[in-house]
Amino acid sequence: MDLDQLALLRTPAGAAALALAAELAGTDELAAATALRARGFPPGLAAAALTQVTLRARAGAKFGADAPRAFLTRAGLEQATREIVAVRRAARLRAAGVTALADLGCGLGADLRAVAAAGIRAFGVDADPVTAACAALNVPDATVTCGDARDFDLSEVDAVFCDPARRSGGRRVFRPEDYSPPWDWVTSLPERVPHTVLKLAPGIDQALLPPGAELELVSVDGDVVEAAAWCGPLARAPRRATVFRDGTPHELTGTGEQTAPVGPPGRYVTDPDGAVVRAHLVAEFAAAHTGRLADPTIAYVWTDTPVTSPFGRCFEVVETMPFSLKRLRAALRERAIGRLEILKRGSALDVEQLRRDLRLTGPHPLTLLLTRISATPTAVLAHPVAR
Repeated sequence: MDLDQLALLRTPAGAAALALAAELAGTDELAAATALRARGFPPGLAAAALTQVTLRARAGAKFGADAPRAFLTRAGLEQATREIVAVRRAARLRAAGVTALADLGCGLGADLRAVAAAGIRAFGVDADPVTAACAALNVPDATVTCGDARDFDLSEVDAVFCDPARRSGGRRVFRPEDYSPPWDWVTSLPERVPHTVLKLAPGIDQALLPPGAELELVSVDGDVVEAAAWCGPLARAPRRATVFRDGTPHELTGTGEQTAPVGPPGRYVTDPDGAVVRAHLVAEFAAAHTGRLADPTIAYVWTDTPVTSPFGRCFEVVETMPFSLKRLRAALRERAIGRLEILKRGSALDVEQLRRDLRLTGPHPLTLLLTRISATPTAVLAHPVAR
């Protein structure tokens, strides 16, 4: 979508095209485009309307009830923050006394919406003209400009949120030095505005964070969605894992430097949430449940009693064996296992190939955890324990 198409979508004809495209949602794409053109809509407008309706259908988790009215781009929607994460972040900023915030690299405005709704004066900057125009439409209560984030007058705000672009030429970039704005400029922001939050990729090299920053890893229903560096007065703990379960956030904090005890496997094994693992808080999780690792390099936590926690999935062990395809196949056949969930930590096995090799038949479900115990490749058969 370009600025001309966005402007067309804002006209009465554009509104009509969007309404008809919404009615045709779910039908064959070619048939929908033909129907729009048959009603007199130009091909460019028809295509733009169909694209918007398709993107809006995917935007519920990030724009909530406003998704059917949002103006979106594919790349912008992919990088946009989920609504429940943005709302919680805005509440934390408000509680810290923030009154005016600049979102440098605001994208489509997912975070701006939450900031403005929290009663914080919101300023957004994005380098892409179409993205900035969409953000201005999506967050009318914010002041949005198109330009280089480095040119924004930081004296206007008492806090900064920066989500550097992690795409270049339509491709995802993984090295922070390839981000836009440049990484060295991004990490210098806390020196100018102490109340700074940086939204980062979950796999960020933690050694690159600004000194004294709190690194927060966030997951939503088991999916790690982002990392955030809270700087200056906003840092409250060295490491934090925030885990959303059914819309409710749960927090685990620690130094990220502890090591968990190592011991024999137990009757139960817990697979910690990805946010806990990436925040280096497995030791803190294990300590909270009198748990241990069976291998110092593997994040499965073993206990003698069941663990009920939003920070991990607990399984009751049925059988533990050194990995052998023949022996594993026999054990599953003996139990008539036809539905097998396969998890792995510390295993190089291809899950789908293994599933084919096992040739499962039978009515019963089971979970297989592929791991290492004392450096030995191991298969663990288990049943999930209800949270």
